[in-house]
Amino acid sequence: MELKLGCHLSVSGGWENMGKVALSIGAKTFQFFTRNPRGGTHKEPTDADIMALAKLLRENDFAPIIAHAPYTFNPCAADESIREYTKETMVKEVMLLEKLGGALYNFHPGNHVSQGVEVGIKKTADTLNAILKHAKSTTVLIETMSGKGSEIGKSFEEIRQIIDLVEDSSHLGVCLDTCHVSDAGYDIASNPEAVLDEFDKIVGIDRLKAIHLNDSKNPLGARKDRHEKIGLGSLELEGIRKIVSNPIIASLPICLETPNELDGYAREIALIQDMVKDL
Repeated sequence: MELKLGCHLSVSGGWENMGKVALSIGAKTFQFFTRNPRGGTHKEPTDADIMALAKLLRENDFAPIIAHAPYTFNPCAADESIREYTKETMVKEVMLLEKLGGALYNFHPGNHVSQGVEVGIKKTADTLNAILKHAKSTTVLIETMSGKGSEIGKSFEEIRQIIDLVEDSSHLGVCLDTCHVSDAGYDIASNPEAVLDEFDKIVGIDRLKAIHLNDSKNPLGARKDRHEKIGLGSLELEGIRKIVSNPIIASLPICLETPNELDGYAREIALIQDMVKDL
Protein backbone atom coordinates (compact mmCIF):
# COMPACT_ATOMS: atom_id res chain seq x y z
CA MET A 1 0.00 0.00 0.00
CA GLU A 2 1.18 3.52 -0.75
CA LEU A 3 -0.08 6.44 1.29
CA LYS A 4 -1.01 9.85 -0.11
CA LEU A 5 1.60 11.39 2.17
CA GLY A 6 3.20 14.83 2.25
CA CYS A 7 4.23 17.68 4.51
CA HIS A 8 3.93 21.41 5.06
CA LEU A 9 5.98 23.41 2.53
CA SER A 10 6.96 27.05 2.11
CA VAL A 11 5.52 29.09 -0.78
CA SER A 12 9.04 30.35 -1.60
CA GLY A 13 9.60 30.17 -5.36
CA GLY A 14 5.92 30.02 -6.24
CA TRP A 15 3.18 27.40 -6.27
CA GLU A 16 4.58 25.27 -9.09
CA ASN A 17 7.91 25.12 -7.29
CA MET A 18 6.17 23.72 -4.20
CA GLY A 19 4.90 20.86 -6.31
CA LYS A 20 8.40 20.20 -7.63
CA VAL A 21 9.81 20.22 -4.08
CA ALA A 22 7.08 17.81 -2.97
CA LEU A 23 8.01 15.43 -5.78
CA SER A 24 11.69 15.61 -4.80
CA ILE A 25 10.97 14.22 -1.32
CA GLY A 26 8.55 11.49 -2.39
CA ALA A 27 5.36 13.33 -1.45
CA LYS A 28 1.94 12.79 -3.05
CA THR A 29 0.31 15.83 -1.45
CA PHE A 30 1.44 18.88 0.51
CA GLN A 31 0.15 21.71 2.66
CA PHE A 32 1.05 25.40 2.49
CA PHE A 33 0.03 28.83 3.73
CA THR A 34 -1.43 31.03 1.01
CA ARG A 35 -0.09 34.05 2.89
CA ASN A 36 2.13 34.87 5.88
CA PRO A 37 0.70 32.74 8.74
CA ARG A 38 1.56 35.40 11.32
CA GLY A 39 0.23 38.35 9.32
CA GLY A 40 2.03 40.92 7.16
CA THR A 41 2.39 41.27 3.42
CA HIS A 42 2.20 38.47 0.90
CA LYS A 43 2.54 37.95 -2.83
CA GLU A 44 -0.30 36.21 -4.64
CA PRO A 45 0.59 33.69 -7.34
CA THR A 46 0.00 34.49 -10.98
CA ASP A 47 -2.64 32.60 -12.92
CA ALA A 48 0.18 31.03 -14.94
CA ASP A 49 1.84 29.74 -11.77
CA ILE A 50 -1.45 28.27 -10.53
CA MET A 51 -2.11 26.57 -13.85
CA ALA A 52 1.45 25.18 -13.93
CA LEU A 53 0.92 23.64 -10.49
CA ALA A 54 -2.45 22.19 -11.55
CA LYS A 55 -0.73 20.53 -14.54
CA LEU A 56 2.06 19.13 -12.34
CA LEU A 57 -0.47 17.72 -9.84
CA ARG A 58 -2.46 16.00 -12.60
CA GLU A 59 0.56 14.54 -14.33
CA ASN A 60 1.99 13.11 -11.11
CA ASP A 61 -1.22 11.71 -9.62
CA PHE A 62 -1.24 13.91 -6.53
CA ALA A 63 -3.96 13.68 -3.91
CA PRO A 64 -5.76 16.96 -3.14
CA ILE A 65 -3.37 19.52 -1.67
CA ILE A 66 -4.19 21.55 1.45
CA ALA A 67 -4.03 25.33 1.85
CA HIS A 68 -3.92 26.34 5.53
CA ALA A 69 -5.50 29.56 6.76
CA PRO A 70 -3.15 31.84 8.76
CA TYR A 71 -3.02 31.55 12.54
CA THR A 72 -4.02 35.21 12.86
CA PHE A 73 -7.55 34.43 11.65
CA ASN A 74 -10.28 34.06 14.27
CA PRO A 75 -13.70 33.30 12.76
CA CYS A 76 -15.43 33.61 16.15
CA ALA A 77 -13.63 36.69 17.49
CA ALA A 78 -15.51 38.99 19.86
CA ASP A 79 -14.03 41.97 18.01
CA GLU A 80 -16.18 42.35 14.91
CA SER A 81 -13.36 43.98 12.94
CA ILE A 82 -11.18 40.89 13.46
CA ARG A 83 -14.01 38.57 12.49
CA GLU A 84 -14.86 40.65 9.42
CA TYR A 85 -11.20 40.66 8.32
CA THR A 86 -11.06 36.88 8.83
CA LYS A 87 -14.22 36.35 6.79
CA GLU A 88 -13.22 38.67 3.94
CA THR A 89 -9.71 37.21 3.66
CA MET A 90 -10.91 33.61 3.82
CA VAL A 91 -13.33 34.37 0.99
CA LYS A 92 -10.41 35.74 -1.06
CA GLU A 93 -8.34 32.63 -0.34
CA VAL A 94 -11.14 30.26 -1.34
CA MET A 95 -11.67 32.22 -4.56
CA LEU A 96 -7.93 31.94 -5.28
CA LEU A 97 -8.03 28.18 -4.70
CA GLU A 98 -10.99 27.91 -7.06
CA LYS A 99 -8.55 28.75 -9.86
CA LEU A 100 -6.57 25.61 -8.97
CA GLY A 101 -9.58 23.34 -8.58
CA GLY A 102 -10.11 20.45 -6.17
CA ALA A 103 -8.01 21.82 -3.33
CA LEU A 104 -8.72 21.62 0.40
CA TYR A 105 -8.79 24.76 2.58
CA ASN A 106 -8.08 24.06 6.24
CA PHE A 107 -8.75 26.47 9.12
CA HIS A 108 -8.78 26.58 12.91
CA PRO A 109 -12.37 27.15 14.11
CA GLY A 110 -11.27 29.91 16.49
CA ASN A 111 -11.05 31.08 20.08
CA HIS A 112 -14.19 32.30 21.81
CA VAL A 113 -12.09 33.99 24.54
CA SER A 114 -14.69 35.09 27.15
CA GLN A 115 -17.80 34.72 24.97
CA GLY A 116 -18.43 31.06 25.75
CA VAL A 117 -18.37 27.96 23.54
CA GLU A 118 -21.95 28.30 22.25
CA VAL A 119 -21.39 31.86 21.05
CA GLY A 120 -18.08 30.88 19.49
CA ILE A 121 -19.67 27.99 17.62
CA LYS A 122 -22.44 30.20 16.26
CA LYS A 123 -20.02 32.88 15.09
CA THR A 124 -17.75 30.37 13.37
CA ALA A 125 -20.77 28.88 11.59
CA ASP A 126 -21.87 32.36 10.53
CA THR A 127 -18.40 32.99 9.10
CA LEU A 128 -18.54 29.67 7.24
CA ASN A 129 -21.91 30.57 5.76
CA ALA A 130 -20.26 33.57 4.07
CA ILE A 131 -17.20 31.63 2.89
CA LEU A 132 -18.90 28.51 1.55
CA LYS A 133 -20.96 30.51 -0.94
CA HIS A 134 -17.73 30.81 -2.94
CA ALA A 135 -16.59 27.16 -2.64
CA LYS A 136 -17.49 25.26 -5.81
CA SER A 137 -14.57 22.88 -6.31
CA THR A 138 -12.77 23.72 -3.04
CA THR A 139 -13.63 21.87 0.17
CA VAL A 140 -13.28 23.87 3.40
CA LEU A 141 -12.01 21.85 6.38
CA ILE A 142 -12.61 22.42 10.08
CA GLU A 143 -9.50 21.26 11.93
CA THR A 144 -9.85 19.24 15.14
CA MET A 145 -8.26 21.18 17.99
CA SER A 146 -6.46 20.26 21.22
CA GLY A 147 -8.62 22.36 23.56
CA LYS A 148 -5.97 24.74 24.82
CA GLY A 149 -7.27 28.03 26.15
CA SER A 150 -10.64 28.95 24.69
CA GLU A 151 -10.37 26.99 21.44
CA ILE A 152 -13.55 25.60 19.96
CA GLY A 153 -13.44 22.35 18.01
CA LYS A 154 -11.79 20.32 20.77
CA SER A 155 -14.47 17.63 20.61
CA PHE A 156 -16.34 15.90 17.82
CA GLU A 157 -19.55 17.23 19.39
CA GLU A 158 -18.42 20.84 18.98
CA ILE A 159 -17.50 20.22 15.34
CA ARG A 160 -20.91 18.64 14.75
CA GLN A 161 -22.57 21.71 16.29
CA ILE A 162 -20.71 24.00 13.89
CA ILE A 163 -21.72 21.87 10.90
CA ASP A 164 -25.36 21.80 12.01
CA LEU A 165 -25.49 25.61 11.89
CA VAL A 166 -24.07 25.84 8.36
CA GLU A 167 -26.69 26.48 5.71
CA ASP A 168 -24.96 24.60 2.86
CA SER A 169 -22.35 22.12 4.08
CA SER A 170 -21.87 20.30 0.76
CA HIS A 171 -18.30 21.64 0.53
CA LEU A 172 -17.49 21.39 4.24
CA GLY A 173 -15.32 18.68 5.78
CA VAL A 174 -12.96 17.96 8.66
CA CYS A 175 -9.19 17.61 8.96
CA LEU A 176 -8.23 15.35 11.86
CA ASP A 177 -4.93 16.26 13.56
CA THR A 178 -3.47 13.28 15.45
CA CYS A 179 -1.56 15.45 17.95
CA HIS A 180 -4.60 17.63 18.59
CA VAL A 181 -7.08 14.79 19.13
CA SER A 182 -4.63 13.01 21.43
CA ASP A 183 -4.10 16.19 23.44
CA ALA A 184 -7.90 16.58 23.52
CA GLY A 185 -8.26 13.12 25.10
CA TYR A 186 -8.97 10.80 22.15
CA ASP A 187 -6.63 7.81 22.38
CA ILE A 188 -5.97 7.54 18.66
CA ALA A 189 -2.52 5.99 19.10
CA SER A 190 -3.87 2.97 20.99
CA ASN A 191 -7.16 2.49 19.17
CA PRO A 192 -7.66 4.53 15.99
CA GLU A 193 -10.65 2.36 15.02
CA ALA A 194 -12.54 3.34 18.19
CA VAL A 195 -11.79 7.03 17.65
CA LEU A 196 -12.96 6.87 14.04
CA ASP A 197 -16.10 5.00 15.10
CA GLU A 198 -16.88 7.80 17.53
CA PHE A 199 -16.18 10.38 14.83
CA ASP A 200 -18.53 8.53 12.48
CA LYS A 201 -21.36 8.41 15.03
CA ILE A 202 -21.10 12.11 15.88
CA VAL A 203 -19.80 13.87 12.75
CA GLY A 204 -20.05 11.27 9.97
CA ILE A 205 -17.02 9.60 8.44
CA ASP A 206 -17.88 11.06 5.03
CA ARG A 207 -16.87 14.46 6.45
CA LEU A 208 -13.30 13.30 7.11
CA LYS A 209 -11.25 14.62 4.18
CA ALA A 210 -7.63 14.93 5.40
CA ILE A 211 -5.20 14.01 8.18
CA HIS A 212 -2.50 16.03 9.92
CA LEU A 213 -0.08 13.34 11.06
CA ASN A 214 1.86 14.59 14.07
CA ASP A 215 3.35 13.04 17.18
CA SER A 216 2.81 14.96 20.43
CA LYS A 217 5.19 16.27 23.08
CA ASN A 218 2.33 15.93 25.56
CA PRO A 219 0.57 13.03 27.28
CA LEU A 220 -2.97 11.99 26.34
CA GLY A 221 -5.51 14.67 27.32
CA ALA A 222 -2.95 17.41 28.10
CA ARG A 223 -4.76 20.07 25.98
CA LYS A 224 -1.54 21.84 25.07
CA ASP A 225 -0.84 21.29 21.33
CA ARG A 226 2.91 20.81 20.87
CA HIS A 227 3.84 18.76 17.84
CA GLU A 228 6.73 16.30 17.93
CA LYS A 229 8.67 14.41 15.27
CA ILE A 230 7.27 11.01 14.32
CA GLY A 231 8.11 8.37 16.92
CA LEU A 232 9.66 10.77 19.43
CA GLY A 233 6.49 11.74 21.26
CA SER A 234 3.69 10.19 23.29
CA LEU A 235 2.03 8.56 20.26
CA GLU A 236 5.22 6.54 19.63
CA LEU A 237 6.11 4.66 16.45
CA GLU A 238 3.69 1.83 17.14
CA GLY A 239 0.84 4.30 17.58
CA ILE A 240 1.72 6.03 14.32
CA ARG A 241 1.85 2.62 12.59
CA LYS A 242 -1.65 1.77 13.85
CA ILE A 243 -2.99 5.12 12.67
CA VAL A 244 -1.61 4.98 9.12
CA SER A 245 -2.51 1.30 8.76
CA ASN A 246 -6.19 2.10 9.26
CA PRO A 247 -7.84 1.81 5.81
CA ILE A 248 -9.97 4.94 6.27
CA ILE A 249 -6.97 7.10 7.18
CA ALA A 250 -4.77 5.44 4.56
CA SER A 251 -7.22 6.52 1.82
CA LEU A 252 -6.95 10.24 2.68
CA PRO A 253 -4.38 12.97 2.01
CA ILE A 254 -1.99 12.85 5.00
CA CYS A 255 0.25 15.83 5.80
CA LEU A 256 3.08 16.00 8.31
CA GLU A 257 3.36 19.15 10.44
CA THR A 258 6.25 17.88 12.56
CA PRO A 259 9.13 20.21 13.61
CA ASN A 260 11.36 19.42 10.62
CA GLU A 261 13.31 20.87 7.76
CA LEU A 262 12.89 19.40 4.28
CA ASP A 263 15.39 16.56 4.79
CA GLY A 264 13.61 15.55 7.98
CA TYR A 265 10.28 15.44 6.18
CA ALA A 266 11.81 13.26 3.46
CA ARG A 267 13.02 10.79 6.09
CA GLU A 268 9.63 10.72 7.83
CA ILE A 269 7.78 10.18 4.55
CA ALA A 270 10.05 7.23 3.75
CA LEU A 271 9.70 5.85 7.30
CA ILE A 272 5.89 6.00 7.24
CA GLN A 273 5.59 4.56 3.73
CA ASP A 274 7.76 1.67 4.91
CA MET A 275 5.29 0.97 7.74
CA VAL A 276 2.54 0.11 5.28
CA LYS A 277 4.46 -1.31 2.31
CA ASP A 278 3.31 -4.90 3.00
CA LEU A 279 -0.36 -4.05 3.63
